[in-house]
Amino acid sequence: MGEFVRLEVEDGVGTIRLDRPKMNALNVQVQEEIRAAAQEATTRTDVKAVIVYGGERVFAAGADIKEMQAMSYTDMVERSGPLMSSISAVARIPKPVIAAITGYALGGGCELALACDFRVVADDAKLGQPEILLGVIPGAGGTQRLSRLVGASRAKEMIFSGRFVDAQEALAIGLADKVVPAADVYTASREWASTFVGAASYAVRAAKEAIDRGLEVDLETGLEIERLLFASLFATKDREIGMTSFVEQGSGKAQFEGR
Repeated sequence: MGEFVRLEVEDGVGTIRLDRPKMNALNVQVQEEIRAAAQEATTRTDVKAVIVYGGERVFAAGADIKEMQAMSYTDMVERSGPLMSSISAVARIPKPVIAAITGYALGGGCELALACDFRVVADDAKLGQPEILLGVIPGAGGTQRLSRLVGASRAKEMIFSGRFVDAQEALAIGLADKVVPAADVYTASREWASTFVGAASYAVRAAKEAIDRGLEVDLETGLEIERLLFASLFATKDREIGMTSFVEQGSGKAQFEGR
């Protein structure tokens, strides 16, 4: 458990909780603690789904600019790789991951949210990639994940201008998946995450890998990735349970074991 980031587990749902006052600025320590929490969530078999949550006030308002201001080019050459990979560690959690967004998700905070599979957004939240206003560009996946999510044109407009997007616009362009009252963000995220707890874990893992890897390659390669992952699931106990249950009892009644 880190000083500012911890993994809390309850009823199969792991919550990666950011808690660095006042705005959950993502300094080097927080980045590394996010990586550690993501790796723990990946390896723990009692975690079936993950929520990334910054608390009732703010998700994450971005990188620690005071820390970054003092860095030289060579400093950032050394640091940019670990920065990118700390956020990518969340994207690589082989389980459903939901960002529970309150307040602000800006810069690195928005990139952290983009690394999740889904985003539940408070109705008064603001999201954005304002790095251009600092004379730089997103450096932890924003140019790549945002454009894949909302399209190149919308991503360019947001990144070139650095403007903030409100919850309703985020929902309209696909940056948010659900918009709820601010007080309900974490509860709504837990309810959603709980729907994955009883699922066939390796099938969910394979589906996530097929989609994510498939987006990185051409269609024919993506189809081959899907084929291989599909076939691999015939080695799992859950595949046997699921098909036997379907034949004997009908759809949706299988009790999976996660193996």
